[in-house]
Amino acid sequence: MTAPRHIAVIDIGKTNAKLALVDLDALEEIAVVTRPNTVVPGPPWPHFDVAGHRAFLLEALAAFHRAHRIDAISVTTHGASVVLLDDRFGLAAPILDYEHDGPEALTEAYDRIRPPFAVTGSPRLAAGLNVGAQLHWQFHEDPALRDRTAHVLTYPQYWGHWLTGEIACDVTSIGCHTDLWQPSAGTVSDLAEALGLAGKMAPVRRSTDILGTILPGIADATGLPRNTPVAVGIHDSNASLYPHILAQAAPFSVVSTGTWVITMAVGGTRAALDPDRDTLVNVNALGDPVPSARFMGGREYEIVQAGGTAEPTGPDIAQVLASSLMVLPAVEPRTGPFRGCPMRWTGPEPAVGSGQRAAALSFYLALMTNTCLRLTGAEGPTIVEGPFARNGLFTGMLGAATGRPVLQSGTATGTSIGAALLFADRSAPPPRMAEAATAPPPGWGDYAEAWRRCTESRP
Repeated sequence: MTAPRHIAVIDIGKTNAKLALVDLDALEEIAVVTRPNTVVPGPPWPHFDVAGHRAFLLEALAAFHRAHRIDAISVTTHGASVVLLDDRFGLAAPILDYEHDGPEALTEAYDRIRPPFAVTGSPRLAAGLNVGAQLHWQFHEDPALRDRTAHVLTYPQYWGHWLTGEIACDVTSIGCHTDLWQPSAGTVSDLAEALGLAGKMAPVRRSTDILGTILPGIADATGLPRNTPVAVGIHDSNASLYPHILAQAAPFSVVSTGTWVITMAVGGTRAALDPDRDTLVNVNALGDPVPSARFMGGREYEIVQAGGTAEPTGPDIAQVLASSLMVLPAVEPRTGPFRGCPMRWTGPEPAVGSGQRAAALSFYLALMTNTCLRLTGAEGPTIVEGPFARNGLFTGMLGAATGRPVLQSGTATGTSIGAALLFADRSAPPPRMAEAATAPPPGWGDYAEAWRRCTESRP
């Protein structure tokens, strides 16, 4: 069998749903289309518009195949989402938006049954960011739902099921702060039984496995051959990590940026992770535990910018540095290493749309990222994936704060490249990268140190 070259990647992020076509030989995207990942308000609860995504994906798959040929399909999605199927393999309930705060009403009851952090590597998180908390609340809200549920899938595998009819969970998604996985043991945790889901969890498989081939209906709707293979799929931050696991020698760290900024430390100093600071254990595509930390950097960027688009000028940057104008955490206080701390400015707040506001914000995001790297014991070069890789102020300040090289991913969507590489062998070419900055300009390291001192009294 000829190795597939053109991989269509279904990439469902929290903000946008995408289809990217990756040329595996060149390791680049040759086509990308997107649509907003709009949340439907309900009933019965806020949920994802999977019907809209399905129609969008069918049309895009057909167009990509006509223009370029599709040889295989891979899937990557955001974490913290679970799918309940009934005995006819239809949705037993709409897929809950993990940002809905409904599960917080049952916090005390859920905390009595969830396994400890030492077992799962999952910190206790807000809203529905722990999948177990989602399920616990959904079964309370809809008492018949547990009985209607025949199969529990993680989110990438819902799309794999739609394509192939097969069911699974992948190790990276179930290992993403769900409370349902034991990373060191490589098994489902006791929470599944406590929730009444023993025997209903879909088999947990490696992301690189082949889930199956596309269903006849998908083939007919898109023009793809019926033997088109579909990979099991992968959590999006782990998709960003996967190319570097294949190509990089440890120690190194990967920073996946988007709605979430996720730092993942490979081969660094062994650190005692603190669940109160949003550190956690992720599980990579090879099934290995990865110390990680995160905050909602993309969401924080949108909040602070408030629609502003100004590019900082040299004088803007110089003024921010000279006046030590800083954003102190946390802009989004429900998540990250400074949960519960109110955001504040160290001086007069710059106007929305000003260059000084944009510069101080970029520095803040870099210094929050550095905090996450320190909490996970990161060493070696830092590889930045996603939109923040194109922000020179972010990468420059990150280099100044860490004192280590910062490498900029050469691809626009690291998640899509990583997901496509699920079809590659271990000899695949390494992803293109460039060093973002060779040395920090004068004063940047002092700014980073001053920001750290200002936050020392916080958690």
